[in-house]
Amino acid sequence: MTKANNVRRGVLLTLLGGTCWGFSGTCAKFLMDGYGVTPLWLLCVRQLTASLLFFVYVFAAPRERVRFAELGEAVRTSPRSSGIGLFFATAFCMMVNSLSYIMTIKITNSATATVLQALSLVLLMIFSCVVAKRLPRRRESLGLALALGGTLLLATGGDPSKLAMPLNGLLWGFAAATTYAIYSAVPAKILEKWGSPVVNAISMLISGGGLAILIHPWENVPAFDFAGIVALVAISVVGSFLAYAFYMQGVKDLGPLRANMLGTSEPISATIFSVLWLGTTFSPTDLIGFAMIITMVYLTA
Repeated sequence: MTKANNVRRGVLLTLLGGTCWGFSGTCAKFLMDGYGVTPLWLLCVRQLTASLLFFVYVFAAPRERVRFAELGEAVRTSPRSSGIGLFFATAFCMMVNSLSYIMTIKITNSATATVLQALSLVLLMIFSCVVAKRLPRRRESLGLALALGGTLLLATGGDPSKLAMPLNGLLWGFAAATTYAIYSAVPAKILEKWGSPVVNAISMLISGGGLAILIHPWENVPAFDFAGIVALVAISVVGSFLAYAFYMQGVKDLGPLRANMLGTSEPISATIFSVLWLGTTFSPTDLIGFAMIITMVYLTA
């Protein structure tokens, strides 16, 4: 395949990946509002199901199967060098981030949650400036100003004297952004060594399995009808497995910078799905805030 074809494929798959993530947020809102699904129950079932799908992929793909076997041997002979501790750290970060994100969706809506989580780029930018002992560049400073302005518009609706969204929703959104920034950095070494399918399969199993031990999801299964079952399957298959597979191929074809920029299709698709499917309404101030934060992504990525 030529370089131009790789670029076209990367653009398409990255946009599809972001769209799938936006769709999953709307599915989560639909399940929590329509069927009384709790965030912890949804997170547990979603991660266990996605873990199963990743394991199927790992054992079906020869290269990933070899990596998994090598990891097993490394854990048996030299646990520290295998990075097993980072698998547990990644699982914990994944669980806390996913819970924060789902709680933000429950309290507000999927579009607002995805936009607030995008503020993680601001945190990463500030961290990189501190580490490099430098001031933000002009584009970064403009991106920071847009992020702060967009967040202020979303939080206040343009009236600084009051909040336009619940305070706990805003705080959960900030928690989602913070934990996503941490989660982006924690698994770097094991991703490079063992590959993302293996890391995600194991991390999701640890996270989902740990939650299952705590909450016993089999004891309080919501009363789903056909639409609820379809939404639950969709959030695991489309919103976790396919979204990840599409996006990571896009990263491979385009590089992380361009893929990250195109990943802004997530809040856009979340907004569209929320309006068309759930009938969510957004004020002009909300949309301006969304646009400012999405523009920030392009400036700081």
